[in-house]
Amino acid sequence: MKYTISTLVENHAGVLSRIAGLFSRRGFNIDSLAVGVTEDPTVSRITIVVDGDDYMVEQVEKQLNKLIDVIKLKSFSAEELVRRELAMVKIGTKASERGDLLSLSKIMGGKICDLSNETMTIELSAESERLEEYLELLRPYGIRELVRTGTIALQKGNVSFG
Repeated sequence: MKYTISTLVENHAGVLSRIAGLFSRRGFNIDSLAVGVTEDPTVSRITIVVDGDDYMVEQVEKQLNKLIDVIKLKSFSAEELVRRELAMVKIGTKASERGDLLSLSKIMGGKICDLSNETMTIELSAESERLEEYLELLRPYGIRELVRTGTIALQKGNVSFG
């Protein structure tokens, strides 16, 4: 089962390295990792997606809580969160394919962020599963470059984590 661990940490050098090292030493794989500042510039939010069981997530939480830079953390199941990932895809295009790609992008919620004589770069923000569906539809056109962020997430409802 996939778990999302949201961690508030002090925003200074070396914190991410210590957290990644903890996962490495324990032999836990990170499926996705995203880091960014919060509404407070002295605090960063690290969103980590891991695949494991309840015991593994409990162990990760205990180890993370021991790190001095960690202010607060909580793990969530997918149902408790609004999750998004960003992808940018550069497609090699012929003039005759542009209309199809524009229509496909509109249907899937994509945005054209760059256009040249030979390429089109499309941006899409969605849940990971939706991104995968979109990428499968784009593959026949020839993906030249692809970049994806890690998952970012906020808890649903009026509950604030921070």
